[in-house]
Amino acid sequence: MNLSTAFFEKAFGTFEQLGVSDLPEFCFSGRSNVGKSSLINKLTNRKSLARVSGKPGKTVTINFYRADDIRIVDLPGYGYAKVPFAERTRWSDLMEGYFKSGRNIKCVFALTDMRHPATDFDISMLDFMQQMDIPYHIVLTKCDKLNKTEYAERLKSVEEELYGFIDDAEIIPFSAQTGEGVNKLKEIIEDMM
Repeated sequence: MNLSTAFFEKAFGTFEQLGVSDLPEFCFSGRSNVGKSSLINKLTNRKSLARVSGKPGKTVTINFYRADDIRIVDLPGYGYAKVPFAERTRWSDLMEGYFKSGRNIKCVFALTDMRHPATDFDISMLDFMQQMDIPYHIVLTKCDKLNKTEYAERLKSVEEELYGFIDDAEIIPFSAQTGEGVNKLKEIIEDMM
């Protein structure tokens, strides 16, 4: 599979706009500014396929990218406090509608910043995936920002923090700078096809 052929296909801001799910979908979820767009760019070896912003809350739609016979799905970030209540409600309805609409979701890659403990939003997302019986893996972003000791300590802490959510899930440290974790993500996608 050649993910570098990926191209932006479409974006939807409400559940009613979502098209038919006619290809396997691999989703990337996480809090605002966790690095979903950077990961998608690194995974596809494209510098600006997904728009990257230093400000949280910029992805407000579900963005679909097509690569070969799959879709890569960039989900809106959650947990950004400065977003108006009406906008948070729209996002919530969009996300719940997306996940409950019987789409061909092969896997959700749940991103969390490796430097910090998982947030309540992260835990809620993993719990939702378990309840919906949707396969997921946990991606620890920004791992290059830790030294070797911090890296090892955080990896151990993550296993404790997410106990109960990692039975069938892999934990994948990832860096958009060094490329750590990219090959593992590609391997998982290919294995799930």
